[in-house]
Amino acid sequence: MFISWLQGLTDVALVLNDDQEMLRDMARGFLADKAPVAQLRALRDAASADGFDRTTWAAMAEMGWTGVLIPEAHGGVAMGHVAAGVIAEEMGRTLTASPFLSTAVVAAAALSANGSADQQATWSPKIAAGAAILALAVDEGRKHAPAKIETKAERAGNGFKITGAKSFVADGHVADAFVVAARTAGAPGDADGITLFLVDKNAAKLGVERTVMVDSRNAARVTFDGVEVTADAVLGDVDAGHGPLERVLDAGRAGLAAEMSGVAQESFERTVAYLQERKQFGKVIGSFQALQHRAAHLFSEIEVMRSAVLKALQTLDEDPASAGPVVSLAKAKASQVALLAGQEAVQLHGGVGMTDEYEIGFFIKRARAAGEMFGDANFHADRLARLQGY
Repeated sequence: MFISWLQGLTDVALVLNDDQEMLRDMARGFLADKAPVAQLRALRDAASADGFDRTTWAAMAEMGWTGVLIPEAHGGVAMGHVAAGVIAEEMGRTLTASPFLSTAVVAAAALSANGSADQQATWSPKIAAGAAILALAVDEGRKHAPAKIETKAERAGNGFKITGAKSFVADGHVADAFVVAARTAGAPGDADGITLFLVDKNAAKLGVERTVMVDSRNAARVTFDGVEVTADAVLGDVDAGHGPLERVLDAGRAGLAAEMSGVAQESFERTVAYLQERKQFGKVIGSFQALQHRAAHLFSEIEVMRSAVLKALQTLDEDPASAGPVVSLAKAKASQVALLAGQEAVQLHGGVGMTDEYEIGFFIKRARAAGEMFGDANFHADRLARLQGY
C-alpha cells in the first residue's frame, strides 16, 4: 500500500534509467577507490584542517559532479536531483567527506532558483568547476526550525546590516560564501519576513568557529555582528524568502536522505557478510533463525526507504513546488532506517562492533548526525502532517 501511494504521486517508475545506472556504477567505482572509509579515518586521525580531501574534490569536479544541478550555460551538466541523489547515495556507502551536499546540492539549488543574473554568473561557474564552496546558514538553536529565525537584517543605507548567529552550518569553516536566512520583518515563528542573502566569507564582522561533529565531519558556528551587505546580496525577494528557503532545504533534505540510504545499505551488506563469516558453536551465526529475522526486517525497511527517497528526488525534478510532503516522508524514513541499520550492524557484529578498529561504527555516527541535519524524523513527520492538512 505504501509503495502504491508513492507510485501514485506520478507516473514515473521507481527505478533508475540507463544513464542514472551508469552514473551510479561510475560513482561506486570511483569512491571505493579514491574515497573509501579509510580516507575518513585518516582525515580524522590527522585532524585535517579542511576535513575533506581537496584532491578528491577536484576529481569530482572534473567528472561533473559539482555541476550536477548547475545549468549548462554556467558550466554545469544539469542532470537533476535524481542524479545528485545517486551520487549522494554512493557517498553514503563510503562515508565520503566532501562539500557536495552543502555546495553542489543546496547552494546550487539556491542560486539556480533564486539568484540574480549577476549572482549566478559569479558563483555558479565556480561551483561547477569545484573552485568555490558555499554553505547554508539557517539553524540557530538545538533543533531545526527554519521558521523561528531570529537573526535580523535591518535596512542600512542602500543595503542591510545582519546581526545574529547560526549553528550547525555544514562546511561553514571552509566556505567562500554563505547563503544566510535572516529576518527582515515579523517575529520568530512567522513565515513571512524571511529574506535570503548571499554573504562573502570576508565580510567585515563575520565570524566563523569550526565544530567537529561526532561523525568526524565539519560544521561551524557563524556569527554576524552587524555585517553590512548591499541590496545586491539579496537572493530572491525581500520578506518572501520562506517558500524559496523551504525548496532549497528540500533539495538538501532529499540529498541527505539519499546519502543515508547509502549508509543503511552499506551497513546492511557489511553485516550480512559478517553473519556469513562469523562462527559460533561450530556454525556460522547467519544460520541462526533469530538473526535471520532481524536481517529480513532490516532488508524490508531499506527497500521501503529506497522507494521513498527515489520518489522524493523524482518529484524535485518534476515539480519542486509540490515536493514538500514526499521529501519530508523520505527524510523521516531515511533517518529512522539509517539509524536502525547502524544499531543492528553494531549489535550483530557483537563486541567488535563497538571498537574503533572496525569501520562499522563510523556508519552509525554518520546516521546520527545526518538524521538531525535539516530536521529529524519527528520534525518531518509533523511537517508532513501539516502539509497534508492535519
